[in-house]
Amino acid sequence: MTTSTGTDPGARSRSARFVLRSAALLLCAAAPAALPVPAAADTPADRSARSSEAYEPARDARPVTGATTGEGPLLPPGTYTDSIAAGERKTYRIRLDGTSNAYVSAVLAPPPGTRVGASEGIRISLKSPVGVLCSDSTDITFDGSVARPVADYATRRIGPGRECQKAGVYEYTVEGIGTGTAGEESGAWDRPTELRFMLEPGLRNGESIPAPVGSYPTDSSALPSGTARTATGGSGFNDAPATGHGVWQDELAPGETRFYRIPVDWGQQLVLGAALAGRGSGDGLRMTVFNPARGFVQSADAARPGRALSLATAPVAFGNRTSGRNEIGAMRFSGWHFVRLTRDGDDGGGGTGAARMTLRVAVTGEARPAPPYAGDPVAAGFGVTAADRGDARTGLTARESDRRDLLRSVAFTAFGLGTALLAGLVGWTVLLRRSLARRATPWS
Repeated sequence: MTTSTGTDPGARSRSARFVLRSAALLLCAAAPAALPVPAAADTPADRSARSSEAYEPARDARPVTGATTGEGPLLPPGTYTDSIAAGERKTYRIRLDGTSNAYVSAVLAPPPGTRVGASEGIRISLKSPVGVLCSDSTDITFDGSVARPVADYATRRIGPGRECQKAGVYEYTVEGIGTGTAGEESGAWDRPTELRFMLEPGLRNGESIPAPVGSYPTDSSALPSGTARTATGGSGFNDAPATGHGVWQDELAPGETRFYRIPVDWGQQLVLGAALAGRGSGDGLRMTVFNPARGFVQSADAARPGRALSLATAPVAFGNRTSGRNEIGAMRFSGWHFVRLTRDGDDGGGGTGAARMTLRVAVTGEARPAPPYAGDPVAAGFGVTAADRGDARTGLTARESDRRDLLRSVAFTAFGLGTALLAGLVGWTVLLRRSLARRATPWS
């Protein structure tokens, strides 16, 4: 009787097929994750809840308490949260070199539904080590009864014949102005603030500041038409969705404010149009543009029925900072520009429902090279990248864009690992078959 103790060829074949199928399943599991991740749809419940959303601070914002007496905390460049009360004055300190332009901004963000007065707000100032104002103090007020985030900045600009050109520790001050609205106890208020300190590199040695732009078109003929894409506006600067050239659609309830962000590069001009659907197109809308450092650029209001909003900024140019006109001087660097849209608390007809809002965005002109900076402006928060232009076609917020990029990175890594595993297992199976074939000799 002959007995074979060699490996069963059928078993070897089944083992190999099992390994290959397992590897293929791993690869298939990784593949779907490599596909683009769509943004979540904006449901009616989402839109209904938005009107009660409070201002969303930056993810990396650090809490800080400004000094009401004595020296304030020394702040490195970054974003911070604090609060300010009516009549209160808080100070902070920042350290500046003798070559960089500095921007210190403040956002006053009362909770939605808060009663505010038209003259309430904050005052921002920046002083040199010897107490000289580096720029005019900036008063920011609500200019109405609707509670909305308001913002602006104070600056230290490097240039011949200007104050505050030396290195040292400067004093950054935020003051609550206005005494409160009628009916509030003692007319007092205490509201959250978001502070930001940015440094823009100076020009390389020997480079002079060019002249600001001259005349530029201010009509709305460049505004696009076509099918609108959905963009759910943010509560402020940090969760504003990216909205590039095109037509966008959202909903606004009475008293609601939404923010959107648009990349505008050197040499480019931003043209905007906005309107509410229904009776009185544009009725009760207020539109404001801010630059990348949260500085006020210009605004447009449409308080009369039948009138839509539109505005056109100056083209972005480094030399604009020397202009005596704020709407030109604020368009001084490329980067994400922000649009704030507010609907008045009364829609004029006693209604309280949300209305469809259409935002038309035109970014005109060819992008030009950046000026000869001595440092990296993009790393400092100024500039437009290819990724920014891509994001502007999506309607995603910065957080959603980061999440998408992270998921894609993880997916591609998993796909690569799955491919490598499959190739390794195929090679292992081939070698195993050859080895077993050489060893499988029958004996009696």
